[in-house]
Amino acid sequence: MGNRRRVAERRKTKPVVIGGMIAVVVVGAGAGAYALYGGGAAADDGARTASDQKSEVKSGPLSRAEVTAAARAFLTAWQSGQVTRAAAATDDAAAARSLLTGYTKDAHIKDVTLTPGTRAGDKVPFTVKATVSYKGTEKPLAYDSALSVVRRASDGKPLVDWQSAVVHPDLKDGDKLVTGEAGTPPVKALDRDGGELTEQKYASIGPILDGLREKYGKEAGGKAGIELRVVRGKAAKAKDLSDKTLLELSKGTPGTVKTTLDPALQAAAEKQVAKKARSSVAVVRVSTGEILAAANASPGFNTAFQGSLAPGSTMKVITASMLIEKGLASADKKHPCPKYFTYGHWKFQNDDKFEIKDGTFKASFARSCNTAFISQAPKLKDDDLTKQAQQVFGLGLNNWAIGVPSFDGAVPVQSAAQMGASLIGQGGVRMNPLNMASVSATVKAGTFHQPYLVSPDVDGRKLATASRTMSAGTLSQLRELMAYTAEAGTAAEAMAGVSGDVGAKTGSAEVDGQKKPNGWFTAYRGDLAAAGVVQQGGHGGSTAGPIVAALLKAGG
Repeated sequence: MGNRRRVAERRKTKPVVIGGMIAVVVVGAGAGAYALYGGGAAADDGARTASDQKSEVKSGPLSRAEVTAAARAFLTAWQSGQVTRAAAATDDAAAARSLLTGYTKDAHIKDVTLTPGTRAGDKVPFTVKATVSYKGTEKPLAYDSALSVVRRASDGKPLVDWQSAVVHPDLKDGDKLVTGEAGTPPVKALDRDGGELTEQKYASIGPILDGLREKYGKEAGGKAGIELRVVRGKAAKAKDLSDKTLLELSKGTPGTVKTTLDPALQAAAEKQVAKKARSSVAVVRVSTGEILAAANASPGFNTAFQGSLAPGSTMKVITASMLIEKGLASADKKHPCPKYFTYGHWKFQNDDKFEIKDGTFKASFARSCNTAFISQAPKLKDDDLTKQAQQVFGLGLNNWAIGVPSFDGAVPVQSAAQMGASLIGQGGVRMNPLNMASVSATVKAGTFHQPYLVSPDVDGRKLATASRTMSAGTLSQLRELMAYTAEAGTAAEAMAGVSGDVGAKTGSAEVDGQKKPNGWFTAYRGDLAAAGVVQQGGHGGSTAGPIVAALLKAGG
């Protein structure tokens, strides 16, 4: 009865309807608290006997009342500072207790006010308003978040599905929030012409700025300020995610870091990816490896540098170079392109099951015939493609030092069907736009130049190199293949109007669970090379192709 009486007393306070829920404000213990009510859930729960709860294991979809009640229990406890109680309202009490404790003790966040939005199924969005206070310095904090409610398998009880992102959307599991004197001073990043690089100018530059600060903050001459930051855990560090500043309480003095980014090309890249959801692109200077532009439609993660995606048929540039070197293919010689080819008990086919009868290898490359490449698998060793990628194109050795976190591709040694799939950029092969822009640059330059964003002269770091180059004959044929593809193959439509010394290759990569493949495109023009991907976009020629072609044109 004591509990019921307290509920009744709370209801004397005037209720406020928020987003379809009722919030009742309660003052106590130095912090505001609220309770969410919906459909009499609290009264119903209190009326059940212990024996009823033990015998009944709920199942099936969650009701509106269950979602509302679970959200109420968690948010009310969190706002009022009852960490243990809030954690118990989740399906991972230990992880929730640790992060919520740190929210106050490490992040120094106080006066938390949580306002729920309109429930959508099992999800409840909410806004957070609070104050960050550190050694006499305070600043307001506001952001949006959301939680989902799930049913516990053991007894069917509705609980908050615990994810670190519930506390703050920028948190990955294992991360934490910390307020204090930043260990790394801020940096002022400049483009190649001396202009400042900011997220206001370039929407997707945030991850690059974070990486530059982490790498060069201490040696660029700046002084740290006081900040609320996301400090990455082991899992996020393993993925090369940088710490992130969420709120600056007092400004530090930034050091200066100059990059190779070209302001006009960067602006053009941002404009292009804004037209296509889930798109990313990178542009490099062929003769040096300088990164001139990099942009992502989803600004929270730098897919252009750190993505790890199957590159589809753009991988055929590397495979073709290997087949030509080994005498297994020649641009103008006849080469098989059947509808199907079986290898390692897998039956491979071409797009729309086409075939080319009595065609040349150049025709197969230009039309992107899968079986023309996989048909050569029985004549190859398992590590041939891996060696070609590493030794000629500088990929997959985990030794690129571009100035910020990056992934330099992966071409693992595989056998049987997986090896055959690797020849066409599937299997275990993984790349990103920067990797594939570098592939085109290597073909055009004749040798590998590791891409870089910050000159190695700044910190004396050593750039990666390739152990060998292609022969003149192989290089000539490979350029012929890419030029023909840009002129009359699958890349022709996108490259129409791109004049000069050009070459290109399209790609489509199938991904489990996706209705549409990822569309890829890599190309060069003069001293520029670029590559892009549109995830779940479809064929590369019509999705990533226009993005890459526009940047090659913009580069002059």
